[in-house]
Amino acid sequence: MLSREQTTPIPNTGVMPTLGDTSVGLCQRAWVEINLAALTNNVQQLKRFLKPGTDLMAVVKADAYGHGAVTVSKTALKAGATWLGVATVEEGIALREADITAPILILGAVNTPEQIRAIAAWQLQPTLCTPQQALVFSETLAAIDQTLPVHLKLDTGMSRLGMPWQEALEFVELVKCLPALKIASIYSHLATADDPNPMVVKLQHQRFEEAIAQIRVAGMAHHKLHLANSAGTLSDRALHYDMVRVGLGLYGLYPAEHLSHSVQLQPALQVKARVTQVKTIVAGTGVSYSYRFVAEREMRLAVVGIGYADGVPRSLSNKLTVLIRGQKVQQVGAITMDQLMLDVSQIPDLQPGEVVTLIGKDGEWQISADDWAETLETISWEILCGFKQRLPRVTVG
Repeated sequence: MLSREQTTPIPNTGVMPTLGDTSVGLCQRAWVEINLAALTNNVQQLKRFLKPGTDLMAVVKADAYGHGAVTVSKTALKAGATWLGVATVEEGIALREADITAPILILGAVNTPEQIRAIAAWQLQPTLCTPQQALVFSETLAAIDQTLPVHLKLDTGMSRLGMPWQEALEFVELVKCLPALKIASIYSHLATADDPNPMVVKLQHQRFEEAIAQIRVAGMAHHKLHLANSAGTLSDRALHYDMVRVGLGLYGLYPAEHLSHSVQLQPALQVKARVTQVKTIVAGTGVSYSYRFVAEREMRLAVVGIGYADGVPRSLSNKLTVLIRGQKVQQVGAITMDQLMLDVSQIPDLQPGEVVTLIGKDGEWQISADDWAETLETISWEILCGFKQRLPRVTVG
């Protein structure tokens, strides 16, 4: 375990620093720690849980859910993942620029010739959702004399991207006739896999099976199949097919409480900041904007250098609990753009520069993105993706 004095990162300059790096200075007000050992554990646990022969796609869109896409991708691939999933062309290019050569699937829709040419140039693999999109791809690629592996998405009940599952055979037949396109996989996405009631998942699974059966009868089903997200992966091995697409589970969180017993995952992200000032206020003193908190007693107050511009939601004001020296500490007053305040009366000798853990473990206590999400009636995905880039990512483990 690293000492408190060692946990001070420097701004990210393209290569994620480590806490053991001698260049890590003492100037950073707040940062995000990414535990590579936890990421490795999560990939290995998931791999052991999969049906034999099932590949693991690490979903690293949105900068790997705020964890740092390049570092997470390299760690996940080294641990046993074989594919990467991103949302946009730009995200895929960023991984290629980092010398990552693994197959990268773009999960979002792409329609413009400029994007298509970029996909071909950077050897990315697109998702096709409509016949019109397939034709645009074919025309654009033919003009530059290139072929491309493509992945056909079916809508089995998500009502988002994808060809209606009833028209799967016609879609496959069309793409098969386009010489610039080579079908690499057929897939769909589950809408309610985190729900304990499996009714909708079973319906989507049945629709996917029916679509694939039609394609098989026509003698054209020799492609990789995938259906399961993190929740689907953990809930039912029948959903694993040739590959699963795991996002949240990769980062050590469970899509739902009832899925938390399948594999032993470890949260990979911690958010920390430093105390910048400590002061004493008297009873009746208002704290922060709009005086949403007024001290009822004399109080020791600590100012911490992190705020809503860093990804700490303002709606957590007066609801947030943090950890200092292994103790729970209550946040008070409105969270501001760059700072927040804590009631540290129970730590009378607290000094500026000491570390505050907002998400993570300190002593016997642990605070997770799930805790924030529960308080705010949202989901942990949103919490993780909210930590802004002005918080440098620093690796541990």
